[in-house]
Amino acid sequence: MNYLRGASAFAVSFVMLSMSAQAQEAAAPAGAAEPAAVTETAAAPAAVPAVAAAPAVAIAAPAPGLMLPSYTEVILTPDAEANSKKLREGHTIPMHTVFDVMHNGVVVIPKGTRGMGTVTWRTGKGAFGKSAKMEVTFNELTLPNGHRLPLAGMHRQEGEGNTGAAVGAAIAVGVFGAFVTGKSAIIPVGQHLMARTNEPLAYVIPAGAVVVPTAQLAPAAGVAVVTPAAVPTPAAAAPKAEAAPAAEPAAMATPTEG
Repeated sequence: MNYLRGASAFAVSFVMLSMSAQAQEAAAPAGAAEPAAVTETAAAPAAVPAVAAAPAVAIAAPAPGLMLPSYTEVILTPDAEANSKKLREGHTIPMHTVFDVMHNGVVVIPKGTRGMGTVTWRTGKGAFGKSAKMEVTFNELTLPNGHRLPLAGMHRQEGEGNTGAAVGAAIAVGVFGAFVTGKSAIIPVGQHLMARTNEPLAYVIPAGAVVVPTAQLAPAAGVAVVTPAAVPTPAAAAPKAEAAPAAEPAAMATPTEG
């Protein structure tokens, strides 16, 4: 009886140990898989959204500015006759350009551009043939776009003197030579007055503008242009003499029997 009780207790203990071992084996894979999952998650980097590179924007360098240099010559003429008899210091004289002012083959200041000058000094005509004198200072040009371009320079005009006539009158009639006066200083329309620009002028070449190429300089007057003469070839210099035909050999006489 005791033997049976001991065997039953042993069997129960064995069964419980077997069940505990099976439970541990069933739990072991689940516990071991967890670190593997963690490792796998750590190994795979998180997906980062790709950022497309912005296309490079080509920035064109600004075109070099075109510039009419300062001290460029400008030819003016008055709109109406300027007479020292009517003008005084401080009076203005309207003018306009006579020719186009060109640079880089294009017209920068067109012919007819409005200008202005001022009488800055004047003397009237006097006795004994003394002529009047007048100085005009150039002020500015008003370009077609409204820009005002300062000018530099001055023009001095003198009237035609009558000194010779006054001396002749004084010799002929004495004191009455003092009544011979000179002439007024007059700048007629069409007279060329040279001024110069007083500062550089920026400009652009408009689309469709006619660009005039720089003309080739013509040879100075009196300078002969030497053109290399054609050098004759030896054959042309001395024509080959035709060879005389060779003389035919004389016919040999056949001796005749006597």
